[in-house]
Amino acid sequence: MKSTKSLFMALAALGFAMPAVAADLLETYHAAQGQDSVFAAARSSQLAGKEKLTQGRSTLLPSLNITANSTYNNNEVQYNQAGLPSTIFSGTSRYINNGAAITLVQPLYRQNNWMVYSESELQVAQSDALFKNAEQDLIIRSAQAYFDVLAAQDAVSLAEAQKIAIAEQLAQAKRNFEVGSATITDTLEAQARYDLTNSQAIAAQSTLEIKERTYQQLTNELPKNLKPVGISLAMEVPQPADVEKWVAAAELGNLQLAAAQAATELANKEVTRNRGGHYPTLDLVGSYGKNKITPVGDGTLGNGNNALDTDQTTSYVGVQLNIPLFQGGSTNSKWREAEANRDRANAELESARRNVDLQTRQAYSGVVNGMSQVMALEQALKSSEKLLEASKLGQEVGVRTNLDVLNAQQQLYSTRKDLALAKYNYLISRLKLKSATGSLAEDELVVVNKSLN
Repeated sequence: MKSTKSLFMALAALGFAMPAVAADLLETYHAAQGQDSVFAAARSSQLAGKEKLTQGRSTLLPSLNITANSTYNNNEVQYNQAGLPSTIFSGTSRYINNGAAITLVQPLYRQNNWMVYSESELQVAQSDALFKNAEQDLIIRSAQAYFDVLAAQDAVSLAEAQKIAIAEQLAQAKRNFEVGSATITDTLEAQARYDLTNSQAIAAQSTLEIKERTYQQLTNELPKNLKPVGISLAMEVPQPADVEKWVAAAELGNLQLAAAQAATELANKEVTRNRGGHYPTLDLVGSYGKNKITPVGDGTLGNGNNALDTDQTTSYVGVQLNIPLFQGGSTNSKWREAEANRDRANAELESARRNVDLQTRQAYSGVVNGMSQVMALEQALKSSEKLLEASKLGQEVGVRTNLDVLNAQQQLYSTRKDLALAKYNYLISRLKLKSATGSLAEDELVVVNKSLN
């Protein structure tokens, strides 16, 4: 009994006592919001996507351009009369032409432009869905990184506690062998189990370092004193308690599916837009410009005529029709390309729909079966504790061997580890189930955070 009590005390001292100051899941999530590079990229992508609407609308609005030029001209002129061998007169004119014009183009009918504007609305909807999905993904990744560190810390603590317990068994086996009340086999069994546990402790420490670095990648800081999950975990059955209703809700609200649906609609519109590459366009055009011609040098043409400064003003308003006839085959090629992309988008939509169905069922099963597993392991833990106590008492009275005690210890630590993992998986499954239906938000993380102490 004394050794069993010392076992549990060592276990608590090595990793199951609550730290005085501890970070919780919400703090981890808030740190990730400001530090995670994947989420930062998603935010920038959303901002870029919103600009598509302005760009699409601009194709329907008038365009206004100002042009200006200044050119130096040098013209040599010769005048000849038919049938005469000599030149009547010749001369050179040099002048500078300065001009400026403002041009307005208002599309009246451009089928492609309307399709571009329609596509821009879908592109904005798609970028919004992807960003909201990134928000939900950040919640899950934050929780996963948090609980992965806790699980790795549990593994290290359990391995170290098990080493202490086995070391006691090893010392006792050596004492018993020295006094002749036990065989060398008991000592060898305890030594082998101690060596094995020592290797497991080294592997657990390596895993912990990796999980801590994963946490750091998300939050840009190493985890410090993370709050563990409470001994008594409040669990709830998903409402409604029907997986088919959750799947139906996911069909309507899943954000990955919404983005895939927007991509499919966008691909369909691309087919229509590229099919319209042969359609005529009609624009309202208007222009107003001025030119000033200034002679350079003697200002004559060589025939006695003086070149004078000339001011010219031109303006016009009208409509312009353009009918594309042949562009080297590019229009039909783009049409075929758009049709292939439409088929690809339809296939990706079906794949997304199947994935959402599977993910929803997995998450629902993770919650429901996770509850049963936690309760079963809690009962198994009580049984394992009693088994260890009974094995130690049996060893003292000679009805149990040292190997029986070692096996009971191994079962106890394995059950503790499995119970902790079952709790973490249950909590993660809760978040994933909400994410599958597109309803995961920070308030759900607040609920999970209350499970920590």
